[in-house]
Amino acid sequence: MSGSTGRRARPRQTSGAALVIVLSLLSTVTALLQTMAVPVLGKMSRDLDVSTAAIGWVVTINLLAAAVLTPIFSKSGDLHGRRRVVLIVIGAVAAGSLLAAATSSYWMLLFARAIQGASFCLFPLSVGILRDHLELKRLPLGLSFLTGAISVGAGAGLVLTGVLTHGDRDYRNIFWFTLCVALVLLVLSVIVIPKDRPHSTGRVDWLGGFLLGLALVLLLLAMTQGNAWGWTSVATTASFAGSIVTFAAWLAVEKRVTEPLVPIAMLRDRTLASANALGFFIGFGMFLVFLGITALVQVPSSHGHGFSASVLETSLVYLLPAASIGIVASPLGGMWVGRFGGRATLLVASAIGLLGYLQLLAFHQHAWLVILGGVITNGAFSMGFAAVPAVVTSVVRPQETALANAMASITRSAGSALGSALMVALIASHLMADQHPRESVFTIAFAIGAASMALSIVITLVGIPRRSANAAEEPAPSREPSNR
Repeated sequence: MSGSTGRRARPRQTSGAALVIVLSLLSTVTALLQTMAVPVLGKMSRDLDVSTAAIGWVVTINLLAAAVLTPIFSKSGDLHGRRRVVLIVIGAVAAGSLLAAATSSYWMLLFARAIQGASFCLFPLSVGILRDHLELKRLPLGLSFLTGAISVGAGAGLVLTGVLTHGDRDYRNIFWFTLCVALVLLVLSVIVIPKDRPHSTGRVDWLGGFLLGLALVLLLLAMTQGNAWGWTSVATTASFAGSIVTFAAWLAVEKRVTEPLVPIAMLRDRTLASANALGFFIGFGMFLVFLGITALVQVPSSHGHGFSASVLETSLVYLLPAASIGIVASPLGGMWVGRFGGRATLLVASAIGLLGYLQLLAFHQHAWLVILGGVITNGAFSMGFAAVPAVVTSVVRPQETALANAMASITRSAGSALGSALMVALIASHLMADQHPRESVFTIAFAIGAASMALSIVITLVGIPRRSANAAEEPAPSREPSNR
């Protein structure tokens, strides 16, 4: 029996239901870590005595680390066994949570959040584990639980943040909580997740990961610090130039290595390139509106464009409805993909996102309008998230599916990091005397969001043909990438 597949040697002692529950909880943790820090950014800024631009990196560096670490750990799961890598990642999440909870240093907090970025790879690893150990007829239901758990975790994270930090409670409470959750899940994972064997041979593209991470760091550093340094200063110019040079070096490396972090050759396929661009804009738009609404509602109402929301109100009143809509919109998007195809679903999602951003742009004077705009936009993003993998899968060979979806994960995380950094940069460059953002910040942000959704519509119409967008179709036959 070959040790390269491991599918014939599946342990069957583990209950399928228990496995689905534990893996769904892992997906929930990913969403918790993604959302819990957002409502308390203002509190962190005051407690650590750092600027708005600086504290934004608490979110940005987590997403940046996710963009780099997700494909690295996913490949490591294939090489060394997914169970082993899952346990390592949970241990890293626990360590990052402990460090974030115990430190009073801004720089150590950033380091801790970067470590926690490894949690994003728990979802693709969990998908692989389910495919290996769950009966084929039960796999769709199991995968739906994993996807739904992300929306549940996002909503739960906001509720828990509001409760754990209500009043003058320390923001570090959220990290003590995630530490406890990680330790419990580590024990459950050891007990429930079956042992597996390596699924492939080869090596991890560490150089590609380093160069991609460095290029993104330099780009986002220039964006977020440009206002403080001066947009024409040596530091800002050097960061932008360094990002371009490093990105070019990364492209050169990816074209030469046998097992690249990102298979650049795949992007010759117009449909696949378009799907990745759409994933980028979905991630970009989601964090742009998420951070934008958070900053808007916490502005004192005396300024005329804020609502003096506390952390608890921000979490439960303004953000929770938007996060909760994903519980409905994600499966709805999946149903639409099955019935109408990925192309039609992406068009509808982009159009809804455009309407949501336009509503926020024109009408954000009342609390219920801000809540409505958040619900509309996040519902659109949830539908889009369901459609992108279907389009990707429809145009690649079966053996390329995991690699293609890993690439889509990178572009989505990069888009999220860029959206976060852009919102932080806008806030930092348009502050009032009391250090709260001007209304123009949100007008610009929502206009950019609307433009990104309009561009998504164009990309879908031009880049994704009808014939390759239906999820019901068979995967593409063995062929070379084309410029269709």
